[in-house]
Amino acid sequence: MPSILRSGLGSLAIVLAVLAAGPAAAQEGRVPTSVQEMKLSFASVVKRVAPAVVNVYAARVVENRHPLMDDPVFRRFFGGRPQEQVQRSLGSGVIVDPSGLVMTNNHVIENMDQVKVSLADKREFEAEIVLKDARSDLAVLRLKEVSEQFPAIPFGDSDALAVGDLVLAIGNPFGVGQTVTHGIVSAVARTQVGITDYQFFIQTDAAINPGNSGGALVDLSGRLIGINTAIFSRSGGSQGIGFAIPANMVKVVLASAQGGSSVVRRPWLGAKLQAVTAEISEAFGLKRPSGALVGTVVAKSPAERAGLRTGDLIVAIDGTEVDDPNAFDYRFAMKATGGQAQVGVLRSGREIRVAIPLETVPDGPRDARPIRSRSPFQGITAANLSPALAEELRLDVTLQGCAVVEVQENSTARGLGFRKGDVVIAINGEKIVTSRDLERAAGQQNRLWRITILREGKPLSVVFGG
Repeated sequence: MPSILRSGLGSLAIVLAVLAAGPAAAQEGRVPTSVQEMKLSFASVVKRVAPAVVNVYAARVVENRHPLMDDPVFRRFFGGRPQEQVQRSLGSGVIVDPSGLVMTNNHVIENMDQVKVSLADKREFEAEIVLKDARSDLAVLRLKEVSEQFPAIPFGDSDALAVGDLVLAIGNPFGVGQTVTHGIVSAVARTQVGITDYQFFIQTDAAINPGNSGGALVDLSGRLIGINTAIFSRSGGSQGIGFAIPANMVKVVLASAQGGSSVVRRPWLGAKLQAVTAEISEAFGLKRPSGALVGTVVAKSPAERAGLRTGDLIVAIDGTEVDDPNAFDYRFAMKATGGQAQVGVLRSGREIRVAIPLETVPDGPRDARPIRSRSPFQGITAANLSPALAEELRLDVTLQGCAVVEVQENSTARGLGFRKGDVVIAINGEKIVTSRDLERAAGQQNRLWRITILREGKPLSVVFGG
């Protein structure tokens, strides 16, 4: 079956080459007209861009600890010490600031505590993780103890890309050494890919293979217009379909890091949107299915206070048309907090404008509690679910309950299948609302555990022996 693969073994940059000398402007939409033009080389752009593409090496030390090691009787009879194991991850990155700031994919350095960056000239530097943003699958690194200026790729406008623009891939797929391939941008604004929260990708047919996560997509002038994040593959190798995160989203994440924040502050809508079907399109009198239908509106949210209603059809934001909910989420997430966004809405057969205040999602006391008592929950960390935490965990902001925010390796809970993002709503018939509720329930001595959780929006009931 085909699958979406995040490629994280090497260093890759996707670049667009200058076909002929000229000003740094948008790509000219024409085909070669002579044999001489067919002989033009991409070498000058490769030479200029390649020094800003780096390899990212990440690692962490984990203990192979049997869950029964927590039992003093087991330790007494079987003894032994936990064995340490080093987990490694390799990917690529792009220097976006001469001071040594590097953009890469979050999945390359996720859960890692040791990061090194290798430059194109083979020098290596320790790096610190400045910011991680799982929702966009982006991360910002900073080279440690450096005082020099590094080659950096300037940003371009990813919205200016067009299908058919030429691309070059420069990197180290499969660890074979630096390699250059070329292709075209085969789609823009690609949604429903299922990689990150913001489904709005640049698609290319340039040969991309495992080992390319964090590479750069640049325009004809060598400007960054995307960060590579995944490939679509039946075999695990390149099938001519690769995806990059648009540079305009990358700018938002980088700006947060440069402003001193360790998280990305985005505006919160407070409404659940759904795709427009052919039947809904016909009911609204649309020529084609497009837009984002408002399914539910969260109480006291910016959407409710602005007057957005269930059944409204969002068709534009600040003058830009919206094709589907993913496109709206991407455009809305690009807005800076403060001020308002003018949202075009179809309601009762006419289009109106709704001014949505651009506010950050509210948070509350999370009261994170590690569960250590002998129970099916041993090894998890539980926290009160707030709208902010729900967004971080990619959950419905209307949910109530106690969220699992961490599951320790080789713990009882991990062995039983608990995952980060599970929401515990009941234990042995008792409703669970807070982390304190879960800690108290987990501390009881039960012969049987009847547990109800929500996973990916669906209830799941399980029974464990005590």
